[in-house]
Amino acid sequence: MPDNRPAIEVKSLDKYFGPIHAVRKISFSVDHGEVLGFLGPNGAGKSTTMKMIAGFLRPDGGTVLVNNLNVIDDPVGVKARIGYLPEGAPSYGEMTVEKFLRFIAEIRGFDSTERDKCIADIIRIINLGSVRKQTIETLSKGYRRRVGLAQAFLHDPDVLIMDEPTDGLDPNQKHEVRSLIKNMSSNKAIIISTHILEEVDAVCTRAIIISAGEILFDGSPGELRAKSDRNDIDDAFRSITTAQATGLAG
Repeated sequence: MPDNRPAIEVKSLDKYFGPIHAVRKISFSVDHGEVLGFLGPNGAGKSTTMKMIAGFLRPDGGTVLVNNLNVIDDPVGVKARIGYLPEGAPSYGEMTVEKFLRFIAEIRGFDSTERDKCIADIIRIINLGSVRKQTIETLSKGYRRRVGLAQAFLHDPDVLIMDEPTDGLDPNQKHEVRSLIKNMSSNKAIIISTHILEEVDAVCTRAIIISAGEILFDGSPGELRAKSDRNDIDDAFRSITTAQATGLAG
């Protein structure tokens, strides 16, 4: 069981791509029971930061701990403890939904009994029953996103990192996914990157705004809304990120 330390600890995280300083010594932590909305304009460093936390991209400086495991020293241990939905949710298009989830379960080390139960449960939870025998390449964008969510949730991790989890979903599907995230959030640490600011109000307990690789805001949705004269999250986001961009230009 996790101890009382944060589920995720990010300390002075740094990343360069050639001359581009994509992530600039950012630090934050996420506790179990928190749903963190990770916000920012395109190119802000959100996906890069999430990939480093998940162990899929090596940082150039700083440390990441997931349940007190160092992502550089124990990348396999970290990956075993997280569910990760990357941008685009790559998968094997020629596999059926069921075969793909079986493949993921086997990689996760489930025995046959556990595997079959977990697959059946996640297909029911994510509402994939009608397409379980279809190949992934034949699915709509929304259903492919659901398959990505299913593989992230399959092993019931207590840390979830999701890049644009509702991308491509219709309004009803978005509502289902948001409800699912809220229902599982009490004992998990969840990071959600999103461009849909209404999701901050819908599911998040906290928000971070990042731009040009730096954290500009870290607080509750209510505190973010209070940054706007109109008490509006979209307006607050624009005000914070525009002020930072203007400062850089100056």
